[in-house]
Amino acid sequence: MLQNAVVSREDWLEARKALLAKEKELTRQRDELSAARRELPWVKVEKTYVFETLEGPKSLGELFEGRSQMIVHHFMFGPGWTEGCIGCSFAADHAEGALVHLENHDVSYLRVSRAPLDELEAYRRRMGWRARWVSSHDSDFNYDFHVSFTPEQIAKGEVVYNYAQSGIQSEDLGGLSVFYRNDEGEVFHTYSTFGRGDEMLDTSYMFLDLTPKGRNETGPHYNLMDWVKRHDDYGTPAARAAAGE
Repeated sequence: MLQNAVVSREDWLEARKALLAKEKELTRQRDELSAARRELPWVKVEKTYVFETLEGPKSLGELFEGRSQMIVHHFMFGPGWTEGCIGCSFAADHAEGALVHLENHDVSYLRVSRAPLDELEAYRRRMGWRARWVSSHDSDFNYDFHVSFTPEQIAKGEVVYNYAQSGIQSEDLGGLSVFYRNDEGEVFHTYSTFGRGDEMLDTSYMFLDLTPKGRNETGPHYNLMDWVKRHDDYGTPAARAAAGE
C-alpha cells in the first residue's frame, strides 16, 4: 500500500514547482534530441524489396502511397504464428488513433511482418485494426533491417539487434524504421529504433507515468509482460467493444 508524505498545500506547491523545473528541462532536451534525430545522415535503399499486400505485390517505394515519409512498425509475427507479439499488439493499439492525423500530414504508417499475408490479415481482423499490414515473407527486408534472424545466426550467437551483438533466442523482434521518398522516387532509410526506443509512442505508459503507482510492473518480468494483454483478452465490455464485438 502506498503512503507518500502528506503535507500542506503550500509545501506541496513548492515541491511541485521544483519538479516542474525538471519537467521543463526534459522537454527542452527532448526537443534538442528530436532535432538531432532529424539531422541524421540518410542511407539510400538500393535493394529492391517486394511485399505481399492486399492489392498485390508492391515495392517499398509503392508503400508510401504518394506521401514522402513512412513509418514502418516491424511487428513480431513469424510464419505459422496464431497471434502477434503482445508488446507489438500493445503498440499497434496506440498507433490506430494516430493514423488519420499522420496520413493527413504527409506520413504513411504500416506494419511489416514475415508471416504470410493471410495469417496477418486474420489477426488484424481479430484485433479490429485499420492500419495497413504487409508481408515481407519472400524478401530479405526483415533480415536486412535486423529484426529477423536465421536459426543459424541464433545458434552462433551472432545476432545484431539494437546496434549491438546480442544472444537473442527469437527469430523475430520488433522496432520502428523511418523512410523518405523524394520526387524522383528514390527511397532513403533515415532512422530506426528498437527495444525501449519506441515506448514513447505507447501512450498508456505516458498516462501511467503520471499516476502514484506508475507502471506497476512488479514481476516476474518487470516489463509490460507482467500485465498487458491483447485487448480482446481482458474480457471487459470496453475490451470487447475495442475488438468490434
